[in-house]
Amino acid sequence: MSTEIKAPQFPEAVADGTVATWHKKPGDAVSRDELLVDIETDKVVLEVVAPHDGVLEKVLKSEGDTVLSQEVIAFIAQAGATTGKAAEAAAPAAAKVEAAADSDQVEDNWGPAVRKLIAENNLDPSQIKGTGKGGRITKEDVLAHLKGGSAPAAKKEEAKPQVKTDAAKPAAPAAAFSGEREERRVPMTRLRAKVAERLVSAQRNAAMLTTFNEVNMKPVMDMRKNYKDLFEKAHGTRLGFMSFFVRAAVEALKKFPVVNASIDGNDIVYHGYYDVGVAVSSDRGLVVPILRDVDKMGFAEVEGKIVEYGKRAQEGKLTLEDMTGGTFTISNGGVFGSLWSTPILNPPQTAILGMHKIQDRPMAVNGQVVILPMMYLALSYDHRLIDGKDAVQFLVAIKDLIEDPARLLLEL
Repeated sequence: MSTEIKAPQFPEAVADGTVATWHKKPGDAVSRDELLVDIETDKVVLEVVAPHDGVLEKVLKSEGDTVLSQEVIAFIAQAGATTGKAAEAAAPAAAKVEAAADSDQVEDNWGPAVRKLIAENNLDPSQIKGTGKGGRITKEDVLAHLKGGSAPAAKKEEAKPQVKTDAAKPAAPAAAFSGEREERRVPMTRLRAKVAERLVSAQRNAAMLTTFNEVNMKPVMDMRKNYKDLFEKAHGTRLGFMSFFVRAAVEALKKFPVVNASIDGNDIVYHGYYDVGVAVSSDRGLVVPILRDVDKMGFAEVEGKIVEYGKRAQEGKLTLEDMTGGTFTISNGGVFGSLWSTPILNPPQTAILGMHKIQDRPMAVNGQVVILPMMYLALSYDHRLIDGKDAVQFLVAIKDLIEDPARLLLEL
């Protein structure tokens, strides 16, 4: 008996997706909840997992193919009911498992993936530490054993290299070329294409201007130095700079609600909430997960959520819901060394704050030249809605709060 494997139910705003990477091929044994395929949409990569143990019997959609919501993309034969090519492919693996260990070492509750890994790598099950219930060996246990440096691991890599397709991840940069006058053409990922479309649209459809200022980071750096250990001990997360800017932005947005507004056709939509997007870099490109109701969050909550989003972005685990909405965006190019830039709007938002590298510079303070850690700030805004006066005063409000962070705690 076979089970249909379908593409996920896409949100209304997502028309279709692209098959990015098949992690299994026909004939491979799979375990329940094991990752089968990645499907890339305009914003995120969605994972499709196996509904039960069995063998991947047939693949209907290849890598690079377009799929619709809930479209059938493959079939899985239930364990013990495989036929045809799937059964032929599964039989050698089962035989290898029996040969690899004594009968008392092959547990009935091993999943097919565990049996397959043990057989293919000629492993001794008695040497693998099981972390499952009752000492059961899981797939993760076998992978950890292989990763530990055993000789079969190298054999596995030689026999079955893990290949990532161009659809899932762009090709390596010029450093990977052979040195000849070589060219490489790869399709844009859906995320990169969507980002390109939105950025061009923002420049074409908005009257975008950027105003700049600079901020003395010494007060925040001193506060962070004095309390970072206590903060981490109390809250279990590190105290960074982003939480100060997120909180400062919210207080400034309260004073200048037009900066928190958006344009919808000929209407201005004023938002009575503060959902701040934080730009995060990932292997797939720039993504902007949303911190919702930031005005109700403390510093520790902001820092914890940013760390969580950063990890999930690198792992490709962000959901559409994580990146939907937002009334204002903050982008920190300083982490990459950027000293000065003009961030591009994230429509339908009408403003975005750009942070930059902290750099020691000579500054005049009370008639004296003092070396201070300074940061350039940039606010790009849509002049159709936001006047220059409001934009400048908004940025000055953030500057004042960062240079006197006690005002953030006292909400002054």
